[in-house]
Amino acid sequence: MRPNSQALKHKLSHDSEREFGGTLGAVCIPVFLPLTVLFLICLSRSPEASLFQWPPPLPSTDQLWDPLAPVLLLGWFALHAVIYLMPLGKVSEGLVLRDGTRLKYPINGFHGLCISGVFLMLLLGLGAPLGYLFELLLPLAVCAIAVSFLFSIYLYIRSFWAPSYELALGGNTGNPLYDFFIGRELNPRIGDFDLKYFCELRPGLIGWVVINLGMLMKEVELRGSPSLAMILVNSFQLLYVADALWNEEAVLTTMDIVHDGFGFMLVFGDLAWVPFTYGLQAAFLVVHPQTLTVFCCIGYYIFRQSNSQKNQFRRDPTHPSVARLETIATATGKRLLVSGWWGLVRHPNYLGDLLMALAWSLPCGFSHLLPYFYVIYFTVLLIHREARDERQCRAKYGLAWDTYCRRVPYRIFPYIY
Repeated sequence: MRPNSQALKHKLSHDSEREFGGTLGAVCIPVFLPLTVLFLICLSRSPEASLFQWPPPLPSTDQLWDPLAPVLLLGWFALHAVIYLMPLGKVSEGLVLRDGTRLKYPINGFHGLCISGVFLMLLLGLGAPLGYLFELLLPLAVCAIAVSFLFSIYLYIRSFWAPSYELALGGNTGNPLYDFFIGRELNPRIGDFDLKYFCELRPGLIGWVVINLGMLMKEVELRGSPSLAMILVNSFQLLYVADALWNEEAVLTTMDIVHDGFGFMLVFGDLAWVPFTYGLQAAFLVVHPQTLTVFCCIGYYIFRQSNSQKNQFRRDPTHPSVARLETIATATGKRLLVSGWWGLVRHPNYLGDLLMALAWSLPCGFSHLLPYFYVIYFTVLLIHREARDERQCRAKYGLAWDTYCRRVPYRIFPYIY
C-alpha cells in the first residue's frame, strides 16, 4: 500500500532539517563552487601556484572555450550510458524504499573502467594526442559546469510529476532555491536507467582517471618520460577509482543513494567537482615537476575493510564474517556494530579515505599548498558529513545511539576527534 500522500508531503516539508546552510547555502554554493573549480585549475597551471596569490590568475575568453570540449564531454557521457545499458555484470537490488519496493541496479561500473582503458590504449596506439587534455581542462570544466546546471534544472522540473513517495526526505521544502540545490526526487529514472546511480560512479569518476592520464602524457611530451611523482599520483588515484567500481554494489547503502535527493549538489559534485578538483595533483605536476608512500596502502586497507564490513552487516548480519561481532540492539529492530573496525571509531571508512588523500598529495612535495587542497577540503567535507550522519542516527536509533557513542567516543580520528 502506498503511503498517505498528504501526510508524507507534510512530513517531507516540515520535519527535515535543512542542510548546507539552508537557503543561503543553496544560493552561494552553486555560484562559488563552479568559480572555485575554474580558479583551482588556473592556479595549478600558474608559475606561483599559490592559493594566496593576488590578483589570482584569470583566464582569457579563448582559454575558456574550445569547440572540441562539448563534443568530447557529451561523447564521454554517451559512451558510459551505452556501457551502463549493456548486459554486463550482475543486477543487484537496493535497500527497501518507503513504499516497500526495491530498485534494481546494474553492477557493471568496473566493466566501464576496463572498456574505457582499452579504448584509451587504442587511441594512444593510433597516436591520439591525449596530452592535449591539459589545454582542454578549462573548456572541459566550463562545459561540465554548464551541463550540471542544465541537468539540475531538468531534474527539478521533472520532480513535480513524481509521486510524493518518490521524493527525498528534506528535498520538498517548498523553497525552490533550496529544493533545486538539494534535490527533490530520490531516485529519478528514465525507464530502468537510474540517473543518480549512473552519475555517482561512472562518467565523472572514470573521467578523473582519464584526465590524470592526459596529464601524464603531457609530461611525456614536455620531458620525454613521466616523473615518479606523476606515476605515483596516477597509480594511487587509479587504485581508488578501481576499488570504488570493483565494489560498486556497496554504494547502494550509502547516504547519497539512500537519503539524498538528486539535485545540483550531487549533479555538480559527480560531473564537475570530482573530475576537475580531485586530480589537481596531476595538473600541478605538469607545470611544477617534483624531484622527490606507505600511507596509501594503510588508508586503502582501512577504507576497504571497514566499508566491506558495514555493507556485509547491513545486507546479511548472519554472514560468518560479521556474525561474531559485538552489536547493540535498537528500537528499530536493527543492530549497531560496536566491534571490529566500527568499534575503533564511528567512521573508520572516513579515516581510511583521508589517509589515501594524503598519500596522493605527498608526491607533490611541500613547496606548495595547492596539491593539499583536496586533503583540506575532504577533511572539512567528511567532518560535515559525519555530523549529518550523527543527527540522522540519533533520530533513528535514539537511546541505542547514545549507548554506541559512549562505547565508541571517537568520530573519525582515534584519540583526536
